[in-house]
Amino acid sequence: MRKTIYLVCSVIVVLFALVSCGRPVSVDSYAIIPQPVEMQVDKGSYVLSASPRCYTGGVGQNDLSVKYIFARLRGWHFNPVLVGTPDGDCLQLLVNEDYDAQLGDEGYTIDITGSGIVIAANSERGLFYGFQTFVQMLPEDIAEERYSRISLPYCHVRDWPQFAWRGSHLDVSRHFFGVSQVKKHLDLMAMYKMNKFHWHLTDDHGWRIEIAKYPLLNDIGSWRVDRDDQPWGEADPAREGEERTNGGYYTKAEIEEIVAYAAERYIDVVPEIDFPGHCCAILEAYPDLACAGDDTTYTVQFGPYWPPRAILCAGNDSVMMFLKDIMDEIIPLFPCNYIHIGGDEAVKDNWKRCPRCTARMKELNLKDYEQLQGWMVVEMENYLKRQGKSIIGWDEILDGGVSADATVMSWRGSEGGIKASRHGNDVIMTPLDYCYFNFYQANADFQPPAMPNSLVTLHKVYSFDPLAGIRTASQRKHILGAQCNLWTEYINTPEMAEYMLLPRLCAMAEVLWSPRERMQWEDFRARIARGRIRLESNDYRVGSGSFQPWATFEKGTGGRMLATLHWEVEGTTVYYHTGDGRWTRYEAPFEVDKGMKINTLSFYNGMLKEKEYEIVVSDQ
Repeated sequence: MRKTIYLVCSVIVVLFALVSCGRPVSVDSYAIIPQPVEMQVDKGSYVLSASPRCYTGGVGQNDLSVKYIFARLRGWHFNPVLVGTPDGDCLQLLVNEDYDAQLGDEGYTIDITGSGIVIAANSERGLFYGFQTFVQMLPEDIAEERYSRISLPYCHVRDWPQFAWRGSHLDVSRHFFGVSQVKKHLDLMAMYKMNKFHWHLTDDHGWRIEIAKYPLLNDIGSWRVDRDDQPWGEADPAREGEERTNGGYYTKAEIEEIVAYAAERYIDVVPEIDFPGHCCAILEAYPDLACAGDDTTYTVQFGPYWPPRAILCAGNDSVMMFLKDIMDEIIPLFPCNYIHIGGDEAVKDNWKRCPRCTARMKELNLKDYEQLQGWMVVEMENYLKRQGKSIIGWDEILDGGVSADATVMSWRGSEGGIKASRHGNDVIMTPLDYCYFNFYQANADFQPPAMPNSLVTLHKVYSFDPLAGIRTASQRKHILGAQCNLWTEYINTPEMAEYMLLPRLCAMAEVLWSPRERMQWEDFRARIARGRIRLESNDYRVGSGSFQPWATFEKGTGGRMLATLHWEVEGTTVYYHTGDGRWTRYEAPFEVDKGMKINTLSFYNGMLKEKEYEIVVSDQ
């Protein structure tokens, strides 16, 4: 009996050891997003063990990047062993002794050979980005599976970003997201080398940051009645005396925690405090800041609010003092040199009826109400300059005139950014037709509710060029980069936020990091299919994508057109017919006549997806 128990226990111990040590795996190819500037894969492979020997050069084991890297490795069941010399069979993390000007501060190199793995950069930031690429060389399910040995193909990578501003925006006013949810958003940005987190903290639907001098902003302005069980736009009116249970705000300690977390991932946090419009939350808390004669009873909104007529009184001296007081509490929390001051969609009907605003215009000899907003913007810009900060505003700030030092965020198309670059302003491109991820990513009939009236597919995001329309080198130097924006009217859970961000954020990351000549849609489509596995392994919810094919046409023979069909989701099978009802599986381009209709059906994993679509043949 004892022998039997001993044998059983021995078997259990052996099995446990085998499971805990994991299994070996070979990586056949790499699928890196964003695409590196240079990447050469060679014959042969290096075997990375579960206890890799690690050497750091030019950087200490307690420095920011190395601590992050080792923590991530341990989280994936690696047991890194620090060694004092880089003598073969080693993972080396190096900060270059000699500065490589081509790499800059964010570039890096990776070499995987028979001697080991070397990740090198001019700075810790570059080392961090090199590690993010190395992570994508590991199996897609590394966050879930334990491996004893990983065989990695030999390769050489040399990489650096094309744009300095690689941003992602999150609106927490329409729906509030907690600290852990914001951190998960930052982790996602870090995976894809994005470096600017635009945090939309205030709007008509809630004030989300603690302000000690004006406590009613939090006691009143941060809360609204809960209607999340009803579709946005169809919410029942608030009942008299109804308790406000939907909302929240970040304490200053939580802000500091998030900013520190972002800094560990080399992400700058840019807060947005929106004025003079989008201020219902402010005006319910402090109604004296409204225009004279404005008898509207403002309340924190819980549904659509259009046109947004709530506006701070430009003729009231207390308003600018209020805004400066708020900035005095915000500035110490955010080390980034930018503060976003909003400035968009400020409907000026109340200014036109307000004697104080009229008097202010006469006092300043202003021609119109756009210039009055421009005066407020310049006042705030000058105040922030004295404290070492620069302003960013939505492209409406151009309408009232701004200094050449203001940075313009162009959202109503790219035209505002092009105009600003001509005037010498720095620009961040974020046109809504390409960069607004609150819009549907596929046919609305097959998607969760989202912002209507526009479609921003993964392919459309991937086609975005931040430099389109920029004609001269002097203009180009003012285009800092671009960002994707997630407005949360229709997004009330973190899972839905992820669904709307992904995989579109991956496409935006490649647009902003990779050379345009290296970008190729079909290649990206294949890489994102593997990236989807990696994201889901890291507990992100990924959007399903669009199953509507599209076609491109070129001249064929005898005056006909040659049609090529394209699709968004890797693994999709497309069938088509050209009016005869005989469905043919698409394998290669085919000839059609101009004006003809192509009908398509898409299948994925053997299932019909979405519906039958129709494409009209054209020569455009």
